[in-house]
Amino acid sequence: MLFHKVAIVGAGLIGGSLGAALRQRKLAGRVVGIGYRAVSLIQAQQRGCIDDFTLEMQEGVCDADLVVIGTPVSLVAEKAREMAPHLAPGCIVTDVASTKKQIVEQLDGMFGETARFVGSHPMAGSEKRGSEHSDPSMFDGALCILTRTGHTDPAAAARVAEMWHGVGMRTLSMPPEQHDHYVALASHVPHAVAACLVGIQDATSLQCAGSGFKDATRIAASDPELWRDIMLGNAAEVAGGIDMLIRELTDLRALIETGDEAALLDKLAEANRKRSSRYPD
Repeated sequence: MLFHKVAIVGAGLIGGSLGAALRQRKLAGRVVGIGYRAVSLIQAQQRGCIDDFTLEMQEGVCDADLVVIGTPVSLVAEKAREMAPHLAPGCIVTDVASTKKQIVEQLDGMFGETARFVGSHPMAGSEKRGSEHSDPSMFDGALCILTRTGHTDPAAAARVAEMWHGVGMRTLSMPPEQHDHYVALASHVPHAVAACLVGIQDATSLQCAGSGFKDATRIAASDPELWRDIMLGNAAEVAGGIDMLIRELTDLRALIETGDEAALLDKLAEANRKRSSRYPD
């Protein structure tokens, strides 16, 4: 057991899956869900994601030794401020948000000497939402990025890393600015691309779409409000990534228009090689 009590604020897809994994692997003595809709929390409890729940922040976090903020990006700082006066001394607070620079700047030092914050981003999930799609095996073999800064307590960071390792993840530490850059390229821009690929279709082209189109656009089925907040929360890096993509597409179009078979083949082969090196299967 790593923690006596874990409080999860927002027991949805990621928070619910984490709670289920902690319970299944006996890493927490008790997992409490905190939210504002009892029906959602009852569903999370029935799914085995949490032991019990409350609608009151103070009641939920008061004696927790770990609090995980699993809300959308736009609510993380608000929930952190709400819980701050009620945290137990020595409590560790982490989050699962997919943008980091702004959140870390807001939460670093927010809890004073009482609690310690460690930013984290588990690179796991799906286009679904809600605890009804939770899966305790979701984290197996996936990467969690810890965004440590000069304010991060090393012991707290080690405990958070141990928790993610305990549910099956690998961890990597980097500054929040680097996180936002690399995750924009690897996650946020691909979502923008998927949305745009769907956007250029009409009724007839959608009828012609096969498995390749389905695979390439799966993430476009994700929660629009969640992804609006992610893109706006990492606006500069997402915009920069889109600029890089535009240059790539412009180069590709030139090769197609000029009929440069050799260069086109090289470009496609290089893309094949890069992807195969990351996903050998």
